[in-house]
Amino acid sequence: MADDIKPLLIKRYASRRLYNTETSDYVTLEDISGFIRDGREVQIIDLKTGDDLTRQYLLQIIAEHESRGESVLPINVLNDLVRSYTTKATSVVPQFLQASFDMLREGQEKMIESMGTSGGMKMPGLEAIQAQQEAFVQAMTGGLGWGSNASPEGTEAEGSGEEKDLNDIKKQLAELQDKLSKLK
Repeated sequence: MADDIKPLLIKRYASRRLYNTETSDYVTLEDISGFIRDGREVQIIDLKTGDDLTRQYLLQIIAEHESRGESVLPINVLNDLVRSYTTKATSVVPQFLQASFDMLREGQEKMIESMGTSGGMKMPGLEAIQAQQEAFVQAMTGGLGWGSNASPEGTEAEGSGEEKDLNDIKKQLAELQDKLSKLK
């Protein structure tokens, strides 16, 4: 399993070239993207400073794919992500996204297993994944007091907007899940 394997160490030299320490050769962002698609975790370190640059390069890979028209993230999701950097909800968003992608990955694995045994005629497990997502969203929003029309600050208008934003995110995650399942 990929979790048991040590991340592939990529070193960035002063020339900005990226060096794969396992194969002792230079790699591109597309190569790194391929490693990740194949299930490998990567860690990109600046050779001179020792700084971890992984997040920066992963964001760059996503931006390049989006700019080539390989859109996975709808505009509303991108807007919500930008908003999350400027709101009090910032502490909840990373955990929400991580749990959502964990559920998506788990659901995809179950669907692939089920499709192998059922001949692939229908999408078994999809309802279970959607139910998991709904339960997770409910738990996240209920824990913050957003289940009613009250926001964390206690004003109704903001609560309704926050609740709508969370429902939009939920819908977009379901759409993303649907797109990903169609790719398989």
